[in-house]
Amino acid sequence: MPCSYTVSFNIMPKLSDRVTNLPASPIRKLVPFADAAEKRGLRVYYLNIGQPDIPTPPEFFAAVDNSEMAVLAYSHSAGNESLRKQISNYYGRLGYDIKTDQIIVTTGASEALNFIFASITNPLDEIIVPEPFYANYNSFSLAKDARVVPVTTHIENNFALPSLEAFREKINSRTRAILICNPGNPTGILYDRKELDGLRDLAKEHDLFLIADEVYREFAYDSSEHLSVLGYQGMDQNVVVVDSVSKRFSACGARIGCAISRNEELMNAVMKMAQARLSPPTFGQMGAEAAYQLPESYFTEVVKEYAGRRDALKEALDEIPGVVCPDINGAFYAMVQLPVDSADDFCRWMLDDFEHEGATVMLAPGAGFYATPGKGLNQVRIAYVLKEDELRAAMKCLAAALTAYQARNP
Repeated sequence: MPCSYTVSFNIMPKLSDRVTNLPASPIRKLVPFADAAEKRGLRVYYLNIGQPDIPTPPEFFAAVDNSEMAVLAYSHSAGNESLRKQISNYYGRLGYDIKTDQIIVTTGASEALNFIFASITNPLDEIIVPEPFYANYNSFSLAKDARVVPVTTHIENNFALPSLEAFREKINSRTRAILICNPGNPTGILYDRKELDGLRDLAKEHDLFLIADEVYREFAYDSSEHLSVLGYQGMDQNVVVVDSVSKRFSACGARIGCAISRNEELMNAVMKMAQARLSPPTFGQMGAEAAYQLPESYFTEVVKEYAGRRDALKEALDEIPGVVCPDINGAFYAMVQLPVDSADDFCRWMLDDFEHEGATVMLAPGAGFYATPGKGLNQVRIAYVLKEDELRAAMKCLAAALTAYQARNP
């Protein structure tokens, strides 16, 4: 006669320390509260995430619609050669000679960074990054058992890079790279030639990689000029660029980015990672190939739109008592200081307990963009990805929220 046994233990399989230590995204962690606010009937102004509302170019969708494929097959692990040729042509128009074998197409810029981090770091190795920085840099490094080493910038001087000595003090035998985002997410800063020259010299002096996240390249305002690290002579073995179609062509869902470097050994390593994940999205590549052939006038109109939004946001924020908004000359973000002790608590409260004329605002708490504990507690990142009238309405809502919150928490 068969026997049956019932065994009961209050034990759960254990997750890795790596994933347990990953921080929650400051950009997305409040989504459940926003969902609940919408279910209560509120209009939520989403300023937490860099999701543009600019229409994706119709040429993108037309390329996919007219594909006439019989089989949706794997693409080349490095990306379709036809797309890499268009990316190469795009860089040629900018004045940079980049060959197709120096480009590897990835599933967004995020995958490019993951591949690069995996290729250049061993456990406990370090990557120096000016903070505040795009929050996922920290997650990408921790997932590889490496670590971000922050060099703190300050809102009082528009988050400009600190002295080279501040960077040099962070360099040790574990340092593998300096990583910048230019134009900056979350700060909206655009680095000038003097700042970039200093980083170039440091990378060369200490034989480091200089990684530049340049996905917001076109978004430079007030006649400012974006300078790519690809233009530096004698830095072919050091320079790595990460790029994407997400913001440039308002095609975040395409999930098409790329890693670019003239360092053959590095690109061979990245290619191993690309082969292990098989291939980037086929439909996204088709649309991106068409988008890269758009005329320069496309960017002119888009940048003009964002410049107007930047001006509207800055004007509205400067009128709110106690709010500090630095100058913004790139990307479409502002890192803003609020007259509160805890931006995290304030952002959650706005979604949970506040409304103004049937609406509320979702922001990204600032502390998640810092690696140094205690930094950014009273700051938020604002993504000005709404039309000017909606931005102004959102800022009126924010002003009312601050007044109510300060009365509640004197």
